[in-house]
Amino acid sequence: MVDLGVEPVAAGEGRISTELRLAPRHLQHTGVVHAGVMAAMADHSMGAAAQTLAPTGQWILTAEFKTNLLRGARGERLLCEAWVIKPGRQLMFTEAEVYAIEADGQRRLCVKASGTMAVTPA
Repeated sequence: MVDLGVEPVAAGEGRISTELRLAPRHLQHTGVVHAGVMAAMADHSMGAAAQTLAPTGQWILTAEFKTNLLRGARGERLLCEAWVIKPGRQLMFTEAEVYAIEADGQRRLCVKASGTMAVTPA
């Protein structure tokens, strides 16, 4: 997700936090972050959280994901927190939340997402 600008900020077993510093290219014509940007960030982060639990020699690929857009995002950056809710040998079930972070540090929940990740040979 380098081209989009998503960067990891913290990771642990079955969890990851990512951040995106917002720029004009992330916004739609109304001035809020494009829904596709937030969906891509959530998907990427859920996959990365699952990858922390994948056995050596296995890759994680998205099989399905759903994004609930709760509000338009405005601010300086986005923060995504993603985690695995049920790991498995073939599938892992994940969730994510995307927050808009304002200049004063206030967090506003903008997206709730869930995903099914496939565990595949590398």
